[in-house]
Amino acid sequence: MGVDAATAGFLEAVRAQGGKPLAEQTPAEFREQVRAGSLEMAIASEALHDVQDRSIPGTGGTIPIRIYTPRPLAAGEALPIVVHFHGAGFVAGDLDTHDAIARYYAKHADAIVVAVDYRLAPEHRFPAAVDDSYAATLWASTHATEIHGDATRLAVTGDSAGGNLAAVVSQLSRDRGEPPIAYQVLLYPTVDWSLGAQYPSHAAFGNGDYFMTSADMEWFRGQYLSDPEQVKDPRASPIANPTLARLPPALVVTAGHDPLRDEGKAYADRLRDAGVPVEYRCFDQTVHAFVSFAKALPAGAEALSFIASRMRAALHA
Repeated sequence: MGVDAATAGFLEAVRAQGGKPLAEQTPAEFREQVRAGSLEMAIASEALHDVQDRSIPGTGGTIPIRIYTPRPLAAGEALPIVVHFHGAGFVAGDLDTHDAIARYYAKHADAIVVAVDYRLAPEHRFPAAVDDSYAATLWASTHATEIHGDATRLAVTGDSAGGNLAAVVSQLSRDRGEPPIAYQVLLYPTVDWSLGAQYPSHAAFGNGDYFMTSADMEWFRGQYLSDPEQVKDPRASPIANPTLARLPPALVVTAGHDPLRDEGKAYADRLRDAGVPVEYRCFDQTVHAFVSFAKALPAGAEALSFIASRMRAALHA
């Protein structure tokens, strides 16, 4: 099965634009590319009751966050909390590049969304992003009443690098005993920095014809990790954790023509084998990062609707 017509058109437009391969770009150039593409091709921005930018304390300094409240709340009413980690290879992305996605989740999952602007590589290498993401999740739980949220209905989610962070934060929360996480949503996550041949999708879709390449993944790894041995650390490669038992129920979403497809599926399988309730969904005819391009890719809009519906069902049960 090939890509759908919209994805084929998107890939042709990307090829027509040309430009330097990622391996030849500076982090600053890549950040500008991600910012421009995300803002141009994001789904339409949802109007919400309140959106606030704040800074919270972290182990490496203050962490910028953005808090989304979907609607006016009655006195004493509390909504579920969704902590959102953006993608873009641990090198790019920010509160603005994923603003439309966070707004969509707030509106359609009827939840308080806390988006996290974690520190980026290579200026801040592993585990800076992990430390910031865990700290922000703990803050959201301990300050739930302040933000009109319910700490007993706390979810984590992210796409690509953000999916990695959501998986890692779920593991750390289990191991450290806090905060309690009720649901995790991993969208085409990076879960194994070995980039090994055990995942055929790396070879099948990493050759440059399907948006993200194997060379791109190697570049991201070089920016994020400072030591090759770190690929074995579960905080970097969550699939390396010897036990995935007692983790929160999970939704794992992948793209059919994505080098990361098979490792996302492998992580979902390992969660299921460990007794964790898992739903796995592959959008077969599209490519990595398709949700960020939902304005051009109907599969992205479909995935956002699907994810928000599953969040709402899990957190409003």
